[in-house]
Amino acid sequence: MDNLPAGARPRFLGQANDSQSFRDSYGGQSTNNSTYHLNPDGGSSRYSTVPGGDQQFASYRDTPGTPRSPTTPFLSEKNATYASPRQKKRKLGLILGVIAGIFALIAAVVVLVYFLAIKPHNSNKSSGSTSSGTSTAGSSNPTATSGVRTVITGGDGSTVTRNDGTTFTYNNSFGGIWYWDPNDPFNNGARAQSWSPALNETFNYGSDIIRGVNLGGWLNTEPFISPALYEKYANGTPVAIDEWTLSQNMRADTSSGGGISQLEDHYKTFITEDDFAQIAAAGLNWVRIPLGYWAIETRGDEPFLEKTSWTYFLMAIQWARKYGIRINLDFHALPGSQNGWNHSGRLGTINVLLGPMGYANAQRSLDYIRILAEFISQPEYKDVIPYFGIMNEPQATNMGQEVLSTFYLQAYNIVRNAGGIGQGNGPFVSFHDGFLGQNNWAGFLPGADRIALDTHPYLCFSTQSAGAVSTFIDAPCTGWAANMNTSMTAFGLNAAGEFSLAVNDCGEFVNGVGLGTRFEGTYPGVTTVTGSCASYLAWQSWDDATKQDYMQLALHSMDALQNWFFWTWKIGNSSISGTVMAPHWSYQLGLQNGWMPTDPRASVGQCGGGSPFNGPLAPSATGGAGAGTIPPSVTSSLAWPPASISGGGVISVLPSYTPTGTVPTLTPPTFTITSGKQTTTASAGDGWLNSADNAGLMTDIASCSYLDPWVGSAAPPSPLCSAGATKREAIPEPVLTHIPARP
Repeated sequence: MDNLPAGARPRFLGQANDSQSFRDSYGGQSTNNSTYHLNPDGGSSRYSTVPGGDQQFASYRDTPGTPRSPTTPFLSEKNATYASPRQKKRKLGLILGVIAGIFALIAAVVVLVYFLAIKPHNSNKSSGSTSSGTSTAGSSNPTATSGVRTVITGGDGSTVTRNDGTTFTYNNSFGGIWYWDPNDPFNNGARAQSWSPALNETFNYGSDIIRGVNLGGWLNTEPFISPALYEKYANGTPVAIDEWTLSQNMRADTSSGGGISQLEDHYKTFITEDDFAQIAAAGLNWVRIPLGYWAIETRGDEPFLEKTSWTYFLMAIQWARKYGIRINLDFHALPGSQNGWNHSGRLGTINVLLGPMGYANAQRSLDYIRILAEFISQPEYKDVIPYFGIMNEPQATNMGQEVLSTFYLQAYNIVRNAGGIGQGNGPFVSFHDGFLGQNNWAGFLPGADRIALDTHPYLCFSTQSAGAVSTFIDAPCTGWAANMNTSMTAFGLNAAGEFSLAVNDCGEFVNGVGLGTRFEGTYPGVTTVTGSCASYLAWQSWDDATKQDYMQLALHSMDALQNWFFWTWKIGNSSISGTVMAPHWSYQLGLQNGWMPTDPRASVGQCGGGSPFNGPLAPSATGGAGAGTIPPSVTSSLAWPPASISGGGVISVLPSYTPTGTVPTLTPPTFTITSGKQTTTASAGDGWLNSADNAGLMTDIASCSYLDPWVGSAAPPSPLCSAGATKREAIPEPVLTHIPARP
């Protein structure tokens, strides 16, 4: 491909170890957890009975649809007054008068009872409650101003009002409950399914299973996920091959194309509230949301649309809260690129922890991790975003594991400094395995508080095979499961942040724009033709047997991986063919057409039991006793910054930044609350939890020289700084002002 940058890599890497057929990954599925999921307190119910006989969630802060008592005290008094007949004989006129009065009063009582008790009760009853307390339709709350009852919660069959005022019917047969009250915007009473803990309940990692899906290609675009965006500029100058070049083309396309605002149009339409409702209804309880650094800021000539994607991430938080779905925030694209692939923002070279700008870009990246951590650790968001992937798919084989480990420890300290030590104080910190395999991370950061290991096992990027789909079904169980179980013990919490149903690399732009496929022998450097992609992409013609084979592959993959996020929820239509051209990567398309399971719990036991991890994890791994104390020998051996980095040399002679800039704190959402005739703004946090952390933003030193952050291989500037500049080794890192652990 003529416009492929030198040294560019495809979006996906093949196996790290050529001696293996599959990337190292781990699997297994506990088969003894279903009772625990339904009764997380060891057999006790999640629910408590409230007056009126209905069951509600015991831990709800504001119990949705709290039942009214059969009669109010006022009506009870009236019933007591008028229930006893008079025994004494009176004159006929008096008797008739009394009788008439009684009938009048009875009529009044009936009317009062009907409007104050029976009608609301019947309304709630018709809304429905299952015996376990799962509401099957909407519960109501009166608005303070109009007196009109607005539905704020419900389950299967209920009517949901979207942000724009339109409505739809919520279809969730798994006992999921949505909850959204504009006057209580941080209520965490929703749950995705009856077996998934509500957001205001504890998710027991190692016992409760992460069944998730990625929202790939939404706030961090990729050509094969949103092909129409890129097809439009297939003949552009330059050709759109990543979000960098896509943004350049859009910015130049102002006469009729709408300019860079086209990206916001994509944000508005590609993922909406309906997707979150559908995800919960599909039996999924987590989403992983990739986010690029330009959600925070851009510098220099970086063409990305700055800050706008953050606005839509805030919407994602609201929708996730509404449907009881937890978020894994994945820092997907770092300045300079951590892997050289198109999803990192710019296809080309690796410039984080590698090369002459590798240290400066790492400093800048740590600042962005700090800014995100401060926001999501706030009490308004921590229960919705309890998981933070700090760097997606770094190329550890290029950077070196030790150098990457020093970055990981520094990032861990930054995240913990934002929220504090202990369960509930900020998110799990998730480290990608860097394609080294989980076994190489056994024992990493002993004593750390809530860390997780991320792996991305794929079947499709190593040796290509023309075998039937049925020949791949057992591959996850034999290739991933045992290793996953081992790592859950040797490291702690493990999750597969990405996997798909692709058994080869067929699909438009799957490897990148214009890069072809290994399967058809059109990929750069590949001459062997394995077969034709035509039948793999003609998903409309797949017969039932083919769909069942893909279904079994999905179930076996889910069982082997235990905790997982499918890549990805949705693939957009090609503007050329008018249809999805990468069907193996779309969970939604598989649900609609019968090759993805409608209930992912059906995966349990598909690998035959084996030796699945039998949770829970050790208390120290989940923020319990002993968490947060890493031995000094470990912290000193992984001190930041590293002494040198590959392709750059000694840190002291490389360009670096100084912490003197102004931190761009992330903006919270705005919610208005109506009470009586007054309207106020809800407290949504200020974007910065640890007020004691007042270090500045890493920025240029005025007297020093810098290379382009995306420079690739080059010599450092010489001289690096003017004679009067402070020596590089004397420039301090920001001091982390720790806050005490919260109870």
